[in-house]
Amino acid sequence: MINKLIDMVKDAGVIFKEGYNSKKYIEFKGKKDLVTQYDKNIEKFLIEQFSSTFKDFNIIAEESDNSKIKFKDSIIIDPIDGTTNFVNKVPHCAISIGVYIEKKPYIGIVYNPVLNELYRAEAGGGAYLNDILLEVSDDDNFQTSLISTGFPYTSATNSDDLNWVIKNLKKILPKCQDIRRLGSASIDLCMVANGVYEGYYEINLKPWDVGAGMLILQEAGGKVTNAYNKPYDMFNDRCIVASNGKIHDKLISYLKD
Repeated sequence: MINKLIDMVKDAGVIFKEGYNSKKYIEFKGKKDLVTQYDKNIEKFLIEQFSSTFKDFNIIAEESDNSKIKFKDSIIIDPIDGTTNFVNKVPHCAISIGVYIEKKPYIGIVYNPVLNELYRAEAGGGAYLNDILLEVSDDDNFQTSLISTGFPYTSATNSDDLNWVIKNLKKILPKCQDIRRLGSASIDLCMVANGVYEGYYEINLKPWDVGAGMLILQEAGGKVTNAYNKPYDMFNDRCIVASNGKIHDKLISYLKD
């Protein structure tokens, strides 16, 4: 299954690269939340491909109406994770595909066509960047750890969310090596898997943001929880915390304070 998925995702990457270098027609789903015609075109292409080939799976996709779809044996699509980057030609954006069987992660694919980086994982089979086996960082010192985060679009209108972001930056930034905010949750998770970051946290994400990256990180030896160190529920939990496993408890302790 994974090889067929990769072929289809790479075909969708042709549309992605065309759009990256072309004029975009932008709509706003919220004050800061963008969508382009390429988000819609890639999603349409992938839904058609997956629906005809993987008939035992339903599809949950970012730009679609998912209200009547039951999560069980599902393929979760984010056609462009990091649309703001895509619009502004920041090459930190990707197609994210998570496959679940009985609600459990089975396959994860995160493909950045701009940089020709394809992250992939199968449950129990390890994680890869192109053909390179991934392994999380072995740094267990929080002070030397590079941490990634994201700023929720809701911070433009929700003062509680904005205050949460600022409060945690003030707590964590002095205690780590530095913090990066590059604007694509799926790639951030993969960069923890690749040992670039030691940890990552963010609030208000959706299943299509994390459905692939979580498996890739876990297969690389990393850990994913909510802010209470319990298994992360991508449909209900507010905060995701991901790490190499070695600085996880320390990161959790700052987020819980």
